[in-house]
Amino acid sequence: FPFPYTPYRIQEQFMAALYSALEAGRVGIFESPTGTGKSLSLICGALSWLRDFEEKKKQEEARLLAPEGSGQEEKQPLASAGPSCPSSRGSSVEPDWITAFVQKKEEQDLVHKLKEEQIKRKKREERLEKIRHNVQLKYAAKRKRSEEDETKRLLQLSKEILSEGAGAAVPEQLDHNEEELILAEYESDEEKKVASGLEEDDDDDLEEEHVTKIYYCSRTHSQLSQFVHEVQKSPFAKDTRLVSLGSRQNLCVNEEVRRLGALQLINDRCTEMQKNKHEKKSDAEVEGKKRRVSRTVCPFYSYEQMQFLRDEVLVEVKDIEQLVTLGRETKACPYYGSRYAIPAAQLVVLPYQMLLHEATRSAAGIILKDQVVIIDEAHNLIDTITCIHSAEVSGSQLCRAHSQLLQYMERYRKRLKAKNLMYIKQILYLLERFVVMLGGNVNQNPSCQAVSQTGTELKSINDFLFQGQIDNINLFKVQRYCEKSLISRKLFGFVERYGNPTSAVKTNKENQKLAGLQNFLLTLQQGSYKEGDPPMEVDNDQHQAASPLMHIEGFLSALTNANEDGRVILNRQGTVGQSSLKFLLLNPAVHFAKVVKECRAVIIAGGTMQPVADFREQLLSCAGVDPARIVEFSCGHVIPPENILPIVLCTGPSNQQLEFTYQTRDLPPMMDETGRILCNLCNVVPGGVVCFFPSYDYEKQVYAHWEKTGLLTRLATKKKIFQEPKKASQVEQVLAEYAKCIKRCSQAGGQMTGALLLSVVGGKMSEGINFSDDLGRCVIMVGMPYPNIKSPELQEKMTWLDKTMPRAAGQAPSRVLIENLCMKAVNQSIGRAIRHQKDFASILLLDHRYARPAILNKLPPWIRERTQVKPAFGSAFAELRKVRTCFSHTA
Repeated sequence: FPFPYTPYRIQEQFMAALYSALEAGRVGIFESPTGTGKSLSLICGALSWLRDFEEKKKQEEARLLAPEGSGQEEKQPLASAGPSCPSSRGSSVEPDWITAFVQKKEEQDLVHKLKEEQIKRKKREERLEKIRHNVQLKYAAKRKRSEEDETKRLLQLSKEILSEGAGAAVPEQLDHNEEELILAEYESDEEKKVASGLEEDDDDDLEEEHVTKIYYCSRTHSQLSQFVHEVQKSPFAKDTRLVSLGSRQNLCVNEEVRRLGALQLINDRCTEMQKNKHEKKSDAEVEGKKRRVSRTVCPFYSYEQMQFLRDEVLVEVKDIEQLVTLGRETKACPYYGSRYAIPAAQLVVLPYQMLLHEATRSAAGIILKDQVVIIDEAHNLIDTITCIHSAEVSGSQLCRAHSQLLQYMERYRKRLKAKNLMYIKQILYLLERFVVMLGGNVNQNPSCQAVSQTGTELKSINDFLFQGQIDNINLFKVQRYCEKSLISRKLFGFVERYGNPTSAVKTNKENQKLAGLQNFLLTLQQGSYKEGDPPMEVDNDQHQAASPLMHIEGFLSALTNANEDGRVILNRQGTVGQSSLKFLLLNPAVHFAKVVKECRAVIIAGGTMQPVADFREQLLSCAGVDPARIVEFSCGHVIPPENILPIVLCTGPSNQQLEFTYQTRDLPPMMDETGRILCNLCNVVPGGVVCFFPSYDYEKQVYAHWEKTGLLTRLATKKKIFQEPKKASQVEQVLAEYAKCIKRCSQAGGQMTGALLLSVVGGKMSEGINFSDDLGRCVIMVGMPYPNIKSPELQEKMTWLDKTMPRAAGQAPSRVLIENLCMKAVNQSIGRAIRHQKDFASILLLDHRYARPAILNKLPPWIRERTQVKPAFGSAFAELRKVRTCFSHTA
């Protein structure tokens, strides 16, 4: 395997196992701890396989295309992109001459197809090579675009001057901005005789035959950028055609659209602009009919721009930031330009949501048939699929959407077509019934309506539809209408125009009526945000700015799931505005099944994948994957054994047994014992100590208790104490101060030896944060972070598992789920400690229940093999004192 430096032995094993899994068309679960070079192993292993696969394919093509009688071996059919499988034809009873004729015809068709592919491939390679070596070509293209822009600007200026003199009249005296708020005539997919969703002429030249490729996806934008940078440093950088995909929010270069802020608004506005571009042709052809005011189109989207950007993307490996910079320079849309590059790409880098959500995948032009998918950072894959396909709407949003849509319909009733009115009325009825199910009335302010029966109720999808009296409405069609008509975008524009106190109503006849509408919308918008707890700071501005109908569309889409795969949760609180409807997906495998069925191979990879039983049973088995197709690979760490000291501590300094159950953890003696353990550890551990608690509430309770007893003051003599903030915006600041304090203490010496960070399992600092070197010399886990078993959502999931999954080793599936959720959270948190080959740390698990074999086996192998169970605190403390010298010497 080509590698930028001499690989570790475990990296060689990882790449060999990965290559074998891709060659055999397997579904692999790969685990390689953080700090072992997992990303580079994935890149070099997967791209080595792809290089060899393409070479074999070329050799087979050459053999098939060789002229007859050239001395070549007898021609064999070309190997498919997928793994080898038995022939579907089986034993045939047709006469030999028919079989020979069919085979000859298949061979001729295949040769013809291969010749076409060769011509296309040769053209593409020549084009890309020309761009690579001809810098003048780039400048010529830029200059040409600049001249075209200037011509367009002058033409537009001339039109404006002419129109000012002509004074064209518009029906109903609507200005240009308000004209765009009116819904276009809607045709369902069945009614369309000719598909007109995309440019028919231009896109034929932009689209190419899909080559075999690798789709690599990860959770966050920063993780994807980091992966692209690793590719740029690898031996494959120059020869790999890589495309980075992202959301419009990350890739849009049209400032007018970017200013909208909310992702859904940006999506809708962009889609609307593309639609306007396609409608322009048909509008221009209609001379006898009333012409509408010209609609806005995106200046960054044109055939020549897309063609140029597509080729630029394929020529050289670029991350999203470089792609956006290129888009601004060339005045071309990176969002669509990158999508047009997908067919010819060998490696496509994209976020989870784009791959795991079928509608998004289809819209992006991603075809998974016979391709390879690698899902990195996949420890939360099941939760991610569940979250992507779940949806929640509040009573406040439902009432607000109903009022806005009703006012919209009344305002433009005379301008809307019959089909639009029909669908709008159906949506209004659905919103009305949803509010009734929460115990409210859609015509009253939701913050003033008290709910008579509070509590949480779970229903199957069918029961919810029947009891809501909406089972006679085709939700598939309504959801499709919302998506295609862009009604939420139009509604947002309407509210933005008349719901803003600074906006002015320009029409004379309806001044009084519209002023009343303006006041009503404002009252409703303000009133709906007064009730209950203060709104969450994350994305709240975007939610408030966006049309509530956007969130409701997601809920309608969720209701189209199969009845057995999900539940609807009715959460009735003090008022209708505080109440909510939530769709909970119970079976994530139903959405993952298409991925594994279509793909040649799927690799699920991560630094901490233990316990892997969830992936096998809840995801792969339920998705119909043959157990023989699944392979597992887990490697150790590159650090020496003496660089890590994992200890299970069963008792504290005063011999009190450590058991942090819901019944015992709140007791003062247990909190005192925890404090004494930390005091002793802080005396011997240098640098930073990170202590994880099961929840924010418990961390706050313990902190208050220590403050009251004076234990906090004792701790502060050795370590400065920091607490994990709840607000995401404050995390960076706390981490920076924590790191500064540790550095200052190590340089200055003295009594203060570092810092203590009190964190929360599943919080902002338990994933993705790097506590390498002095930032994390000791990681402490207080208790076992079992999920709240009283949660209605968890109870429903447990019931569903017990009904659908077989018992494992005598244990109910629900019990296994609880333990696995707990240990996944533990493994993620303690994985913060060791981040590279020369790092070292101690790990303390404070609870005697960790000593049970069933729990120990769920730890990552490289930690489990070195874990010591210490019944008494004295022996554990002696081990820490013993290795303190080693730690100091290594430091």
